[in-house]
Amino acid sequence: MSEVGSRSAEGPEPSRTGGVPTLLVLDAEPPPRLGRLTGRARIVHTDAAHLAERLPGADALLVWDFTSTAVREAWPGAGPRPRWVHTASAGVDHLLCPELAASGTVVTNARGIFDQPIAEYVAALVLAVAKDLPRTLEQQRERMWRHRESRRVAGTRACVVGSGPIGRAIVRLLKALGVTTALVGRVPRTGVYGPADLDRLVSRADWVIAAAPLTEATYRMFGAHVFGVMQPSAFFVNVGRGDLVDEDALARALTRRWIAGAALDVFAAEPLPPDSTLWGLPGLIVSPHMSGDTVGWRDELGRQFVELYERWAAGRPLANVVDKKRGYVPGH
Repeated sequence: MSEVGSRSAEGPEPSRTGGVPTLLVLDAEPPPRLGRLTGRARIVHTDAAHLAERLPGADALLVWDFTSTAVREAWPGAGPRPRWVHTASAGVDHLLCPELAASGTVVTNARGIFDQPIAEYVAALVLAVAKDLPRTLEQQRERMWRHRESRRVAGTRACVVGSGPIGRAIVRLLKALGVTTALVGRVPRTGVYGPADLDRLVSRADWVIAAAPLTEATYRMFGAHVFGVMQPSAFFVNVGRGDLVDEDALARALTRRWIAGAALDVFAAEPLPPDSTLWGLPGLIVSPHMSGDTVGWRDELGRQFVELYERWAAGRPLANVVDKKRGYVPGH
C-alpha cells in the first residue's frame, strides 16, 4: 500500500466523546470483523437513514456499505465531521461530494485487495471468449455436437484503460498469456500511453478493457466514438465503474455489430433491473459486480481496515490516501 502523510489523518487527538476514538460504521451484511479494535475504539454501527445524525459524533468513519451513496448525501449537513473516512472499495465516487473534497478529512480506500482477482476475471473472460466457451456450454445443454474452430489468445492485442494497480495487474496477466498490451493512463509516461493515444490503440486492439476510476474526465468515455473506432472483431470489457460506459451507445454498437461482443461487470444502475434491455443484447456477457470478489474478500477488507486504524490511532501516516480532487490514490 502506498503511504501519504497527512496531518489531518494523524492521531492521537482528543476524541469528541472523550476516551477512545469513536468509529462510525456504515453497515452492510455481513458486518466487518473488528474484534481487534476492542477497547481501542468505541464502535457505533449505523444505517444510511441515521448516518447524518451520527456523523458529528464520529472521529472516523468506515464505509463498509460501499454501494451506498449515503455519505455523499449526509456529509453537507451541520456539525463536525470525522477526521478520517475509509471506504471498503477501490472506487470513491460513491462518497465524494464537493463538501468532503474541500474538507480536511482524509479519505482512504481498499487499494490492493482487488487487483489480482479482477485481473484473473478479465483473463478468464478473454480465454472464454476466444475459445467460444459460452457457445460450447449452450450446445451441450442442447445435446448438439457441432465442431468449431476457436481463436488463439497469444499474439492478440489488448488496450487496457486505467493505469492504476488493477490496470497494471490486468496487463501482467494478459502478457503472461502472450497478449501484446498497451496501458493508457491520465498522463503519458514510461510504459503508459496518454489519452491522445487512445483512438490509435483502440483501433488496433482485439480486447479493449476499461479499468479506470470514475472522474469527470472518464465519465462515459466509452461511447459511440470509441465503439465506432474499434474493430468489428474486437471485444469490450468493463471492470471499472458503470458510468465509464454510455450503455445506450454500447447497445447500439452490439445490435449493429460494430463490435463482436462485450462483458460488463459494472453498471450505471445496480442491481441491473430485470427489465433492462442489456440482459438480452447480442454478444453481451452480464455479471453482477463480482470480478473482484473472491472467497474471503470481506475478511481481507476487514483486516486491511484494522491495520489502517492502528496506524491512524498511533499517529503514523496512512496508506492508500485518496487525492480527493482527482478521485483516486495518486502515484500511478
